[in-house]
Amino acid sequence: AGWRGRPEPLLAVRHGVRSQLKGRRQCSASPITDMQFTVHQRFFFDAAHTLERAIETESSRRIHGHTYWAEVSVRGPRNPDNGMVIDLGHLRARLELLRDQLDHHFLDEVQGLGKPTLENLCLFIANALADLEPAPSRIRVWRDSIGDGCVLDLP
Repeated sequence: AGWRGRPEPLLAVRHGVRSQLKGRRQCSASPITDMQFTVHQRFFFDAAHTLERAIETESSRRIHGHTYWAEVSVRGPRNPDNGMVIDLGHLRARLELLRDQLDHHFLDEVQGLGKPTLENLCLFIANALADLEPAPSRIRVWRDSIGDGCVLDLP
């Protein structure tokens, strides 16, 4: 029995999917194939860059640095064999390789990045992870210190 004797799992009740599950027998052996899950993993890196902007004065043109946060989301059905959309351990390992390319580097010189904008960082991360199965559905890059960020939603 679920929460307070209800047959639905607590997670289903709390996330408003009770109506989708009503009448279905709940056990780990009966797969729910029409459910889509989104899992994500985040990492951070510290990096320096320059950026030529029309609105800024020379402060952007000078070398300066930020702590960047990035989050990679993967959306898909739960694999009935292992219960996961993607093995987060595998995703973490790939993100560690990506972090090594960015952390404590001068972003202007990172091969394949282009101009070090938030948008280009999203694209760089998406391209580096395009071979994952399932592929990332969303890439988010932000800088807490100055309150800006970018989200790339992928098909």
